[in-house]
Amino acid sequence: MKAYEELYKLLYPGLYRFSCAFVKTPDVAQDMVSDVFIKLWQIRGRLMDIENLKVYLFTLARNFCYNYLTQQFKKVVLSLEEADPEVLIHFDNPEELCVSADAVEKIRLAIRQLPPQCRIIFQLVKEEGMKYKEVADVLHLSVLTVRNQVAIATKKIVALLPAGMGVDSVGHAKTSESRS
Repeated sequence: MKAYEELYKLLYPGLYRFSCAFVKTPDVAQDMVSDVFIKLWQIRGRLMDIENLKVYLFTLARNFCYNYLTQQFKKVVLSLEEADPEVLIHFDNPEELCVSADAVEKIRLAIRQLPPQCRIIFQLVKEEGMKYKEVADVLHLSVLTVRNQVAIATKKIVALLPAGMGVDSVGHAKTSESRS
């Protein structure tokens, strides 16, 4: 039970943001994530059969969101272009906290200007720490597509940032002071 609680604390925020991108309603997203963890509890005896639990949980979240949208609106979100990635933009790691509020706002603006699929992939890789293969599995894309989208996102973000500010090779914000 303790391990289940720790897993919940660790993965809930990312699953919530991911679900919000699809259902666009915070309360419904909370319900989707709750359903994911209920399902996880129901299959706890078969967890050893799951190769990558994080990918499995994000895939479950995506499927619950698709099912909800199908029931509610009689249509399925057919592509990432229709998802709302705005809710995925999230800054809370130590490097980002050191960057000024103005700089963070400029980075957020640059990320908001990315195409939806690019934003979602960038968030899963850079914010959730997922590997390209994991993101590819969750979103039913090729690893090459994920890699290319991260590269495109990084280039576009850097191009939109003012001089003296950028994103390092792993997508973390850096100011002119942190480059020295």
